[in-house]
Amino acid sequence: MSATSPERKPLNARSARTNEAPSGQQRVRVVVAERNPLVISALREMLECDGRFELLGAVQSGKQLLELAVKTKFDVAVIGWRLADMDGADVLAEVQSRKLDVRITVFSNDHDIGILKQCVRLGAQGYCFQFDDPHIIFETILAVAHGRICIPYIDINKVNDTPLAQLTVRERELLAVLSDGWTNLQIATRTGISENTVKYHLKNLYDKLDVRNRAMAVALYSSEKRRSPKQPVG
Repeated sequence: MSATSPERKPLNARSARTNEAPSGQQRVRVVVAERNPLVISALREMLECDGRFELLGAVQSGKQLLELAVKTKFDVAVIGWRLADMDGADVLAEVQSRKLDVRITVFSNDHDIGILKQCVRLGAQGYCFQFDDPHIIFETILAVAHGRICIPYIDINKVNDTPLAQLTVRERELLAVLSDGWTNLQIATRTGISENTVKYHLKNLYDKLDVRNRAMAVALYSSEKRRSPKQPVG
């Protein structure tokens, strides 16, 4: 699950369109979510100067992107890691929680391998850096639009070594009922402990998973369940 970096080729964003979409083939519909107006402007210019893409819109917040995903049909969302109101992990968690049919490429300005691993665990289909050559950015978006996963090289064994593997059986049970939509009160009532104790256990659980809230914890749990091989019947 890796993408080999292609040979870097200079691309003049102001040049005439030399990468027109093949005859009869629709352009890839792209939405951009990024808090920095300068980055939005640069992406807009690059995408509009390449005939293979159609930029449908650009927003600065995760809330706006999620609202757009409900109202508008597009092929790929290119999102910055830090948005005006949330970060990429929050967006990916919300996409999974709401079961939105959105393919996402994270467009990061941070070379932290931890961010890349977190994005993969939360279901991002593409990942590239803002300092990459435009050719690499374009190929990443195209790959994601055509149903492939395109990320920089990373040791898959390290990606799968998630914090969930360190949870106790009881903590995994707690995570499972969270994914089923149980409230703190329901957990307390059915386990015979107080709501304050439930909150204490949840805080410890979030700390172990390195997440900030219930939605992110459930998204990690759901992502791991999808990747786990099914046990044979009988």
